[in-house]
Amino acid sequence: MAINTTAACTPLDGLVGGTKAAPEPGAEPESGATSESGPGLDAAAALFHSLSDSTRLAIIRRLAHGETRVADLVAELGLAQSTVSAHVACLRDCGLVDGRPQGRQVFYSLTRPELRDLLASAETLLAATGSAVALCPNYAS
Repeated sequence: MAINTTAACTPLDGLVGGTKAAPEPGAEPESGATSESGPGLDAAAALFHSLSDSTRLAIIRRLAHGETRVADLVAELGLAQSTVSAHVACLRDCGLVDGRPQGRQVFYSLTRPELRDLLASAETLLAATGSAVALCPNYAS
C-alpha cells in the first residue's frame, strides 16, 4: 500500500503525544525551520490541513460518534465510494483514523479521543466568532 505524501496526508509526528522528541534548549533548528515555524508548527499545520477538507471533516465528525464502515459513510455523505475511501485512506495515513477488519468489512474509528475535544473546541470558537470565519475572503467556500 502506497502512503499518500501530500501535505494533508503526512503523519503527525511532532505534535503533543507524537513520536518526535522536542529539540534541546539552545539547539539549532532543523533545516528549513525558523523561529516562526518548526517541527511542532509544521505538524500542527499538517493536522489542520488534513481537517480542512469538508469531506474529511464530515468523516471525522461522524467517527466521533462511533466506528463505521465506508459503505455507511457513502450512504450518509452521498458521495461515491471511491471518494470516501480516498479520504478515509488520507485520514488513516495521517494517523487520525484506524480500521478494524471484521470478516469482509472494515470498521473505522478515531485513533485519538482528543479529536472529539478538538471538534468541540472548534464548534465553540465558531459560535464565538459568528460569521467572521465564514465570510473570510481567503478561506470561505
